[in-house]
Amino acid sequence: MDRLSVLDEIFLRSHRGMGTPIVLQGLWRTAEPVHPALLWRVHRDLRTGPLGRRVARSRVPGARPRWQPNESAYPFTMTPEPIPVAAILDWADRQGDELNPETGPGWRLTAARLDDGGCVVALTCSHALADGRALVLAIDNALAGIPLAAPVAGHSDWADARRMWATVLGGTARALRHGIPQRPSSPPPRKALSGSRTDAATRSTVLEIPAREWNRVAVAHGGTANSLFVHLVANMLWASGFPGDTMAASLPVDTRDEPRVDNDMSMTEVAITRADTPASLRAKARAAYEHRMTSPGGIPEEILQVVPDRWAYRLAKGAGERDILCSNIGNLPESLLSLGPHACTGVAARAIHPSLRRDALPRTRLSGYLSRIADTYTLSLVGLDPDAIGSAAALTKLAEATLAELGLRARPW
Repeated sequence: MDRLSVLDEIFLRSHRGMGTPIVLQGLWRTAEPVHPALLWRVHRDLRTGPLGRRVARSRVPGARPRWQPNESAYPFTMTPEPIPVAAILDWADRQGDELNPETGPGWRLTAARLDDGGCVVALTCSHALADGRALVLAIDNALAGIPLAAPVAGHSDWADARRMWATVLGGTARALRHGIPQRPSSPPPRKALSGSRTDAATRSTVLEIPAREWNRVAVAHGGTANSLFVHLVANMLWASGFPGDTMAASLPVDTRDEPRVDNDMSMTEVAITRADTPASLRAKARAAYEHRMTSPGGIPEEILQVVPDRWAYRLAKGAGERDILCSNIGNLPESLLSLGPHACTGVAARAIHPSLRRDALPRTRLSGYLSRIADTYTLSLVGLDPDAIGSAAALTKLAEATLAELGLRARPW
């Protein structure tokens, strides 16, 4: 598909400052230096692959923007001097700056030498270009030197505009005939935070847990690996001082039926109470997956692609945002356990929020990203409530304490 989807455009607007900026990132750690020539080759294959594209606007009203190949890219860079191991995530957070899916480049491949003799490699990508699973597909194929199929060319701008307007006008007319229910009330706005608007707004940590132990605890509580994950993130937020007895969690769902590098997902939600367990959350999540978040009252979601950006932003403001985000990225291919001849000592996947200001925080207060590779679960956490979680060290301590209550121990990065 060479046209932007509704989800692509929502992420594109967030890049322009209308919403929460979201950038995806894969991280690899090795115990030894990685030769730059290897990463230059990976960079070359990424540049000519499906991430090598940008948005091209149409002059025809109602026609969706299309993806256009764009082989210009930020050059691969490696830090000239080693950085402290303790500064890995601070360095990684900065790799999301100045990505632009419209003018390009929308992605970046970088590496840093570590003061323990190892290396960390980061592939960072605007969410407008790809979701988490897509980023995994892109790097897996680049490491293997396997090209992914290019998007199939679609209809002309005029044909696309006619189809879009027919969908929007026809669907809206049907929705109006049936009556549009009142939209649910939005949660109260977040209070103004202390500190200046330029102070860091997020805190990050990455922890590794043996898969055998994680699965053992999940089964012992009548849950699954996924419901234990949701239970853990919810309990972390309550432990940080979240006042409500019920919180809402948004759960992304991968909807692709073939390996494509795009945004092919939907969102669902569950309401979590303090009495919930991994077992009860397993049932809630199963039911939630049958009822995905949709536009209100049957109005076609395509309306967000034919109205001006600021109107679309107001219509979709806060879409998918809940008190916590629990993104289970799933199993990563074991091919990602090495970078050429170099074995990886850690692999993580997460989202970051470059340029997010303290005076423009989203409803989401804590985001979790869970992935498994071989015998290890990797839990990446991003705190978006800097007054409740004041530092990365505090976030790590909070995660370790909540895991310990479940009988789990973790190794922080």
